[in-house]
Amino acid sequence: MTAVVPVYSLGFGLVTASILALAAVGFTLQFGVTNILNLAFGDLMTASALVGYGVNVIGGTLAESLLAGAVFGAIASALLNRYVYTPFVRHGTKLFGMVIVTLSTGIVIQNFILGWFGANFFSYKVAQTKTYHVVGMYFTSIQFMIMGLAIAVMIVVQLLLTQTRLGKAMRATAANPALAQISGIATDRVIDVAWLMSGALCGLAGVVLVLNTTSFQSTTGNDFLVVIIAAAMLGGVGRPLGALVGAVILGIATEVSAAYMSPSYKEVIAFVVLVIVLLVRPGGLFGNADAVRSSNA
Repeated sequence: MTAVVPVYSLGFGLVTASILALAAVGFTLQFGVTNILNLAFGDLMTASALVGYGVNVIGGTLAESLLAGAVFGAIASALLNRYVYTPFVRHGTKLFGMVIVTLSTGIVIQNFILGWFGANFFSYKVAQTKTYHVVGMYFTSIQFMIMGLAIAVMIVVQLLLTQTRLGKAMRATAANPALAQISGIATDRVIDVAWLMSGALCGLAGVVLVLNTTSFQSTTGNDFLVVIIAAAMLGGVGRPLGALVGAVILGIATEVSAAYMSPSYKEVIAFVVLVIVLLVRPGGLFGNADAVRSSNA
C-alpha cells in the first residue's frame, strides 16, 4: 500500500503544479518587467476568485467564471501598477520600500474583502464530475481542465515572449528600460501590457486554485503566495520559463512529501527545496546570481 501512495500524490502534484505555474509565471512577469516584488499578488488572486464566484452564483458557466476572473485580475493589476506602484517608483522608492508598499496594498485588499464579504467560506457551484483513473492516479474533470488550461496558457505565453514583437519589447524593457526607450520602444505601454498579462494569469490562478479546494475565504490566495514566491525564486526571478519549471518541481515535491508526513509541512518542504537549489545556484535554476544581487541594490 505504501508503494502506491506516491503515485496518487504525483497526480495531486501535477494539479498543484498547474495552478502554481499560472501564478508563478504571472508573478515573475511583473517582477521581470518592473522590478517590483508584488506581495499583493495573492490577495488579488482571492479578489479575482470572488469575481468568478459572483458570475458562478448568478448562473454563469465555469468558462465565464474563468474569463471574469482573468479580466478582473488583468485590469486590477494594471491599475495598481499605474496609479499605486509607479508613483512610488518615480519618487525614488527602492526595492525594499516597494515591498512594504505592495504588502500594505495586499493588506488593504484582504481587509476590504473581509469587510465586504465577512469571515465566510465560499464554494463554487459545479456539476458533479467524473473521476478518471490514469496510471494509478485519479483526476476529476475539473482537474483535467486545470492542467489543460495551464499547458495551453504556458504555450501561448512562451510563444508570445519569444516569437512576437511585443515579446521582444518586453524582454528589452526588462533588460534595460532606459536603452529600450531610447531605441524607440514605448516602455510605458509595454509595462502596462505586461501587467495586464500577468494580472490575467493571476486571475486565472485564483479561480482554478479555489476550484481545486472545497471552499475558500479572504486569505486563501495570500496563503498560497509563499509557494508562488518560492517557485519564482527557484526558477530565477524574472524568468517565466524558470518559474514554470520551479512550479512543477515544487508542486510535485510538496504533494509527494505529504504522503510521508503531515500536509501542514508542505510550505516547509517548498523552502527546503528552494534553499538547497539556491545554495548551489544563488540565482535560481535559470537565473543569474549577479542579476539577483543588482536587483537587491
